[in-house]
Amino acid sequence: MGRGRRKPAHAKPLHAQPVNAKSASGSSATARLRPDGVVLGLAGLGLLITAYLTGSAWIGRVPAFCAEGTGCALVQQSQWSSLLGLPIALWGFLLFALIAVFAYQASSRLKRWRRLWVVAVFGASISLYLNAVVGFALGSYCVWGLLLLATLSAILFAVWLRRPVSAPGMGWTPWLLRSGSLGLVAVLALHLYASDLLSRPESPRLAALATHLEASGARYYGASWCPACQNQHRIFGAAWERLPYVECSPRGRGTPMAAVCANAGITSYPTWIIGNRRYEEVISAEELALLSGFDWEGHRR
Repeated sequence: MGRGRRKPAHAKPLHAQPVNAKSASGSSATARLRPDGVVLGLAGLGLLITAYLTGSAWIGRVPAFCAEGTGCALVQQSQWSSLLGLPIALWGFLLFALIAVFAYQASSRLKRWRRLWVVAVFGASISLYLNAVVGFALGSYCVWGLLLLATLSAILFAVWLRRPVSAPGMGWTPWLLRSGSLGLVAVLALHLYASDLLSRPESPRLAALATHLEASGARYYGASWCPACQNQHRIFGAAWERLPYVECSPRGRGTPMAAVCANAGITSYPTWIIGNRRYEEVISAEELALLSGFDWEGHRR
């Protein structure tokens, strides 16, 4: 019987040589992960603005365009200028830094887009809320706040234009609902914090002091849009409504002063009249007790 013919030793399979898959995928990933120059540039602008505002807050310097009496000055002095004891601008700086990191690098184009979109929606929602609430509560706006809102809106629009065409499970309706819900939750949480809706129950000691001030004939003149007055309210917490408070601007900032305040010669807010003396400043609870003859130590609880 004849033997089968052997294949030549030099014979090779008839197919193409394998491509270096690692090299190909590496070059493709490099192309996909090129930094997003537009978003990175806008984030850089936000970093510069927030760094300037944070530095101004820490050294106690008034930022440009925030001269005394301007709307910007009111905003800078208001309760919305800080969060958890830190300047709100510092939180903005951290937000823009996060955007810059995501715009510079990511593990994939889709992951980058998702992260940038979520962070941009979060930041734009907070910025829109802050500008709206100070406009409503103080009747004014800050040029820096408006500039940051414009920057975040531009980032959001730029990210929207870069949405991957064939992103799986990325239909606009469910995606907008999810990201919009995140922005809404962030705004509600900030509103609860800034509005003192989560503050402690009324302090019996402060309530007794407020009642004593009312009974002694003291008067506290202020305005709803006055940041210093809000600071005075916050000293008393939930008991501030017991204070002998007189609203001097019932129709908002820029309207005529109430007659009762004009007759009392009020020229600045807050103004306390205790006995025959006038105090045009925010006064601590302990000092109010001393000025009005209230037994502060006797009501320790």
